[in-house]
Amino acid sequence: MKGFKSTFFQSYVMNAMFSSLFFFILLQVYLLAVKNPAFSIKTSLILSFFVMVLLMVCSIYFGIRNLFILNGKLSKISGYLASLRNGKFPDQLKVEHTEETARMITEVNLLGEYVQEQIELLQKMSNEKLVLSEQVHTAAVIEERQRIARDLHDAVSQQLFALSMMSATAIKLFDEYPEAAREQLIQMADISVKAQGEMRALLMHLRPVELQKDSLCDGIIKLLRELKSKTNHHFQGSIDEVCGLTKAAEEHLFRIVQEAVSNIIRHAEAGKIKVELSEEEGYVHLFISDDGKGFDPEDKKMISYGIRSMKERCKEIGGVIQIRSIYHEGTYIDIKVPVKGGKDD
Repeated sequence: MKGFKSTFFQSYVMNAMFSSLFFFILLQVYLLAVKNPAFSIKTSLILSFFVMVLLMVCSIYFGIRNLFILNGKLSKISGYLASLRNGKFPDQLKVEHTEETARMITEVNLLGEYVQEQIELLQKMSNEKLVLSEQVHTAAVIEERQRIARDLHDAVSQQLFALSMMSATAIKLFDEYPEAAREQLIQMADISVKAQGEMRALLMHLRPVELQKDSLCDGIIKLLRELKSKTNHHFQGSIDEVCGLTKAAEEHLFRIVQEAVSNIIRHAEAGKIKVELSEEEGYVHLFISDDGKGFDPEDKKMISYGIRSMKERCKEIGGVIQIRSIYHEGTYIDIKVPVKGGKDD
């Protein structure tokens, strides 16, 4: 700004000097033309000097005056821009079209309008995002409730109905056919164990274990210990500490383990469940398997909500998931997620 003011002032002084020089040359031309002896060269020099001084004084006066006016306008523009930077929207600057700064003030006013419009647009988008987020959350809750309701109806409800029918039959057979009644009671005990496992798996969905401040390794170990204490399944775990995963990636992998183990407990009729977590060659490797009844991974009717959820979660963190299943042999879930850095970094 100082350089601009100095240049502005110097331009007035230079104009005065060139004007005086131009006046002196015109005066000499006039003297030569009229050949008036009253005007000597000395007289013309003195006259030109006084004219130059007069022009310089006038130029300096008007230069300083205009400089103060320009300084005031620039200060207003600077203050206006500072208010915009601080998030305030002052009244627009007054534009006088006779001024040198008229175009600059007009552009600054347009900039203020643009900034205000952009902030209003951002606020509108933020409100719309909040409403959309609430709608998505509500839809997810409704979908989850419907899924749990279907699971309760398809599994636990039918098992409880079977228990009630078999218990009524066992009572009738108890006196005359005790062996048949005994077989009924054995089947009832088996069904009750399965129903109990279904309920525990559903409760695990309703009250999932959170990672919170735990690492992915610690979270999976805690989850397997809790399930081992509440189910009759045999768990095998080989869980190593892994590096390079973001917190979001750890959360997704933890949810995948929850979903996979829950599906095994509820549907696979498995005895053993194996979970392995390791890191090798720039990848985090998650392996989950069971020795259950298996299913056809290509059968769309057999693809549950849980499997789709696992695939979506794996895709979100840039991982690759492979699901293999063989009837009467079990199911294998193999996941690889690329990581930045590693143990050696």
